[in-house]
Amino acid sequence: MQELEKSQFFTTETAPFQGLHFITVKSNALKKRADLTVYALQNTEGVLPIVILLHGVYGSHWAWAMKGKVHETAQKLIDDGQIKPMLLVMPSDGLYADGSGYVPHKTENYEQWIVEDVVQVVKEQFTQATDESPVFITGLSMGGFGALRLGAKYPSVFRAFSGLSSITHFNQIGEFVVDFKQLQEDALEQDGVLDWILKNKDILPPFRFDCGSEDILIEHNRQLHFDLEKNQIPHIYQEFSGVHSWDYWAEHIAETLLFFNQFC
Repeated sequence: MQELEKSQFFTTETAPFQGLHFITVKSNALKKRADLTVYALQNTEGVLPIVILLHGVYGSHWAWAMKGKVHETAQKLIDDGQIKPMLLVMPSDGLYADGSGYVPHKTENYEQWIVEDVVQVVKEQFTQATDESPVFITGLSMGGFGALRLGAKYPSVFRAFSGLSSITHFNQIGEFVVDFKQLQEDALEQDGVLDWILKNKDILPPFRFDCGSEDILIEHNRQLHFDLEKNQIPHIYQEFSGVHSWDYWAEHIAETLLFFNQFC
């Protein structure tokens, strides 16, 4: 950890616990406090890649570590020499209702929180995170929507991006949340992953996505794959056995980490 100097945030509170770092920061994009969990290797020298992992509806910053054990998966891959050391950055989505969608709202910008604030606070808090760090983004379900959408919308920010069991269009969030009408009223952008991929098709970073063959979102993922092929957009799409569950995400996040490692 490094001392804060000329921080871009009014307040930042941190606490390390068993290799995980819990951070609460007053977000400039949200105008309120927000949380993230970071897994950082001890005694690692040099610049490290930043891997942002977005959770799904109902979840928060602790979900990927506590339910998905992603830091244990990453550590094993590092110890086995399959991937280089990485900073795992797990933010909350801003904690709007059942899920913010990671899009701009009328009063809080949940997209800017991820793309700007999360990256900045990690650079301020960890010496291994610098302007030279490649930044990657992935997520599950609603977080998969956020990762694929933001990866395509901000190709200059992310080196590569990935989604697991992804919602592929904003409207699909309605299948999961209790008050989708209110979310529709508050969200300023309600587009789909394909919209941004097509808009930026000539400058996209590498990306992949996967889904369980018994997942409730499988047909949406298959349709996205079909549309990408029809438009001759290079990508990787994989299906594995599984449903929309932490068992699937905990097992298959490894494919994403191995994919990102190619571009470190």
